[in-house]
Amino acid sequence: MSFIKSFIEQETARRRDFLLASAYGLVGVAASTGVVSAFAQNKPTVAWSYRDRNNPYWHAIVSGAESFVESVGYKKSELVHLLNNGSSEKSLADIKALLSKTGGKAAIACDANDAPNCRPVVEAVQKAGGHVATIWNKPDDLHPWDFGDHWVSHMTWSDEGPAEQTARILFQAMGGKGAIVGVGGIAANNPAIERHRGMMKALKDFPGIQLLDYQPADWATQKANQVMQGFLTRFGTKITGVFCANDSMAYGVLEALKAEGRKLPVVAYDGNPEATDLVIKGELLATCFTNPHWGGGITAALAYHAAVGTFKPSAEPKEHREFYGPTVLVTQKDAAEFKKKYISSTPKYDWKDFWGPGRGQIKYVAKP
Repeated sequence: MSFIKSFIEQETARRRDFLLASAYGLVGVAASTGVVSAFAQNKPTVAWSYRDRNNPYWHAIVSGAESFVESVGYKKSELVHLLNNGSSEKSLADIKALLSKTGGKAAIACDANDAPNCRPVVEAVQKAGGHVATIWNKPDDLHPWDFGDHWVSHMTWSDEGPAEQTARILFQAMGGKGAIVGVGGIAANNPAIERHRGMMKALKDFPGIQLLDYQPADWATQKANQVMQGFLTRFGTKITGVFCANDSMAYGVLEALKAEGRKLPVVAYDGNPEATDLVIKGELLATCFTNPHWGGGITAALAYHAAVGTFKPSAEPKEHREFYGPTVLVTQKDAAEFKKKYISSTPKYDWKDFWGPGRGQIKYVAKP
């Protein structure tokens, strides 16, 4: 059985178990251990609110956070995991529950799941007197400096440019002609919007390539598999290339193509270990690495150090409150070297160098 098929089956089982646990009120119970331990040590509780540890991207995020908490004297098990499984409502409810349990003495790293959920999250943290550092999703008109020291920072990745690069690699591999389909993330997610925008920007320079359809698959392997099956039913052999907005969805796309006996050029995004191997083998043309281990660790570090008073966020310049994380394009030419540097061994990071690998202050695209 291929790892892709196993990945889809694991995703299905995980979703089933999550729904059962939710029904019996079990989700989030394990988080209390880290809260109690932090109280005993008179330290802030450190938590990460995220989607799903079975996803390689989020696993890398949280591995970085575990590395950070160990560097400041916590046990790895003391990091509190607030798993929202893609639910913004659960994300907010879990954060509010943690703030209530800790009396606001919490350092929270968070992806709000979608942009609209960011405001209630940071408002809840500010009201409780906690500290939160966020990644990926927030409205363009919402900024950490409007919340004093409680919203420590926001990091995102400049996805439009790298997504445009991966799309150009796809279109060039197609010889500048043919027809593609696209598989995107959650519609309200900032990275989903930027990656779609990057693909569309590249498409303007390739008049010989037609976009047949672009559908969201919510970053999920199984849903991407279903979306791709639908594309194959509707368009058949007209499809000559596939743009995927993340690696996990690309796995579902590749499995759907394999079931139909088709081999097409496919590009993805995230630089997960499995995707890197697929690039080396030539089954994916390219992916784009956002260094989630560093991102997960430094986001937790920012929240923690603000909570303990190592630095005062409101005294920092705006480029330290909102900034881009690093990206690395991975193609077959450099995938083996990339794997050796970032996957086979994890680089050692200085968790007090908050902004070193960053790529400068976030810039906003003017709305038409």
